[in-house]
Amino acid sequence: QPASSHKIIIMGAKSALEQLEDLIADLEAKLNLAPGADPVVAADNKKPQQQKQQKKKEKKQAAKQNAGKAKGGAAAPVDPNLPDICKLEFKVGVITKAWVHPDADKLYCEEIDCGEEAPRQIASGLRAHYSLEEMQGQRLLVVSNLKAKNLVGFKSFGMVLCAAETNEDGTEKVEFVEPPEGAPLGEVVTFEGLPPPAPFSASQVEKKKLFAACMSGMKTNDKCEGTFNGATFLTTAGPCKAKSIKGGAMR
Repeated sequence: QPASSHKIIIMGAKSALEQLEDLIADLEAKLNLAPGADPVVAADNKKPQQQKQQKKKEKKQAAKQNAGKAKGGAAAPVDPNLPDICKLEFKVGVITKAWVHPDADKLYCEEIDCGEEAPRQIASGLRAHYSLEEMQGQRLLVVSNLKAKNLVGFKSFGMVLCAAETNEDGTEKVEFVEPPEGAPLGEVVTFEGLPPPAPFSASQVEKKKLFAACMSGMKTNDKCEGTFNGATFLTTAGPCKAKSIKGGAMR
């Protein structure tokens, strides 16, 4: 009996040891360790390889994204006969906040809702023509594909479109070119009888001086409507107009 008992104990001990070895082998397999390898050393040796693989993965993802952008954002060939005005982008907006520029006597600072994710900040030299109260809630057109500019320390992302005329006493009268009430915020203005707008990038507009090239053709007509060489500025709700200025330059 003692011999049998001793045999059972040894067999039981061997079985437990085998179970422990099985557990260790299972853990090594899960951790991708070689049998009997030191996990700390293995982890240290693996780090550079993991980092290399991660960088390779990130580069691959970036390349995919860039390829997708190139494919999805490939610009259609530009119509050589496209009028310059159609390369600009005029959006319907409303001033949601306005304040006096702290460092410039002629400037207002505005936040303008153009139907985008966030309001645009724009500076305008209109303090001689509108009170701060008149600026609040004013509907207008924003030239939205101009390069951002620092105006006396305030970064301005676009400009508001106005009509101007000279009074008899030599002073200037300035009015907003306003979209009709029914025009939704963010709507891009079209031009009567001209192709649909195909706005250029801000860099292209700057490089080609497109806004300056259009200024001579932008005037209000005898109905106070904004026009470019006679083509009316239109929204889905109707034409865009100044309050009272006829034949005034738009800028």
